[in-house]
Amino acid sequence: MIYYDFSFHISPFNRVGPGRETALAHYKDMINGKQFKMVTDKFMSSPTVQNARVQVCLPNGEFYDIKGIQLMENKLFGVRETHRLVITIEPEKWRMGKVMKKV
Repeated sequence: MIYYDFSFHISPFNRVGPGRETALAHYKDMINGKQFKMVTDKFMSSPTVQNARVQVCLPNGEFYDIKGIQLMENKLFGVRETHRLVITIEPEKWRMGKVMKKV
């Protein structure tokens, strides 16, 4: 399993001033569309990855298949993100064996 850690991202919002660091500290753990594309482009250079099944792993270790990806506009005004890329998941259609190792 190839794994990419997005925790390198540091939000410019975290540097605004006192008190804002705690309110926006969670933002650094999120990724945006540019980062997502950068990582998927790196993965797609491999023929093995191009034919690999794509799944989401939940914190409890369960794997789900991706059902769809949609771009949605936020209704709230003045938020940092005006749009969001939403990945819809569903339970596995057929269960794969256990993961042997991360590649």
